[in-house]
Amino acid sequence: MLTFEGKGKSHQCDGATRRDFLQVGTLGAVGFTLADCLAAEAAMNKKNDDRACIMIFNLGAPSHIDLFDMKPEAAAEVRGPFKPIDTASPEIQISELLPLHAKNADKFSIVRSAHHKGAAVHDSGWQMMQTGRQFTGGVNSPHAGSAVSYLKGRRTDLPPFVVLPELMGRGGGGLPNGQAAGFLGKSHDPFVLNANPAEKNFQVPDLLPPKEISSVRLNRRKKMREIVDETISVFEASENAALLDDNFASAFRLMTSKQAREAFDLSKEPVKVRERYGMNRFGQCCLLSRRLVEAGVRFVTINTFLTVFNEVTWDIHGSKPFTSVEGMQAKICPMYDQAYSALIEDLAERGMLDATMVCNLAEFGRTPRVNPAGGRDHWPQCFSVYFAGGGVKGGQVVGASDPIGGVPADRPVEPADIVATIFRSLGFDHQTILPGPGGRPYPLVDNGHHPIHELF
Repeated sequence: MLTFEGKGKSHQCDGATRRDFLQVGTLGAVGFTLADCLAAEAAMNKKNDDRACIMIFNLGAPSHIDLFDMKPEAAAEVRGPFKPIDTASPEIQISELLPLHAKNADKFSIVRSAHHKGAAVHDSGWQMMQTGRQFTGGVNSPHAGSAVSYLKGRRTDLPPFVVLPELMGRGGGGLPNGQAAGFLGKSHDPFVLNANPAEKNFQVPDLLPPKEISSVRLNRRKKMREIVDETISVFEASENAALLDDNFASAFRLMTSKQAREAFDLSKEPVKVRERYGMNRFGQCCLLSRRLVEAGVRFVTINTFLTVFNEVTWDIHGSKPFTSVEGMQAKICPMYDQAYSALIEDLAERGMLDATMVCNLAEFGRTPRVNPAGGRDHWPQCFSVYFAGGGVKGGQVVGASDPIGGVPADRPVEPADIVATIFRSLGFDHQTILPGPGGRPYPLVDNGHHPIHELF
């Protein structure tokens, strides 16, 4: 229900604050009835329920100084070899390595003052940036997508939370990667693609029936499911419903769903659209994320890379087994720039961007000074993240780093604030309580942390 307060604010039962010009004493005077109030609340709930999030996690950690927070006036060992360029937003300059980002800078906003106090190892940052908390005391906090799964559940046959293309691999610290439901239980773990959508004859393993089940038997089970669907409300009210294994039921529902098969079927996209995103793993994951959100998935996480070892990634230490600055310039940035820009433009053209937050995160930044190998090392003390859609006003810069990009100089932002911002876009009060370990109350976001309100 809505409760009205002074100062032109209204609060919904989920705690989400909304600006309002109404006060209790003026409702009758302007002819605003209780029915109108309830209708307005229902419309707001519908708007929030339609919201989705695509989290692009830039595994390996891009260099903020070389890409999003350049320091052209700093010494050469700080500013690096690349130059800033103007963008579609007068407030934003970014690297010459991201020209397509520059054309779309009016659609996203950059936060240049992110930082955290975790260890400068990849998996520590993965955990903090996706859950809002550091892994301590053996407590595995849920990924933001798992919390959304718990609080809202699925909208369609598709899972509420999907990870593309695979879960993160090794990070070097031996810590959880933050891409699980943790204490919320395995039923809220993500559905993981476990396939490369850029491969020829791409198929989703978990949509294929087990070999021991013939197509005839599967069709029989589909017909049985249709019968169950017709009486589902009666069935769910019965005691027998509790006897079903949730994971099995979800898997069977997905495997037999025409809607799910179509959502994952990239062959339905015109070749020009697929090429627009780039015919590579990350590009096709971005396209697939759009299809999944369009089909009703609430939260998609895309891992740009799977591990920092023996793979060209954002981890630009400058020497093997890591990536060189030249590798970032020649391979990573063109692929990333193309796919991200295609996703943002496609969502906007389809009228989906307002209802879909796209957030680009990383575990930390890179050292302000170039190392002897010509690369940059791990630096959690300051880095950049950016947001588009989902109610975010584009073309802004929030916060600032010091003259060498070493520490926040204005509006410091921590992982919990970033996760709270995602929840804010999706319509959640960041102080919503989850059932924590041992049944203890566990707020979505630690006390003292809030959404980055300047973005909205």
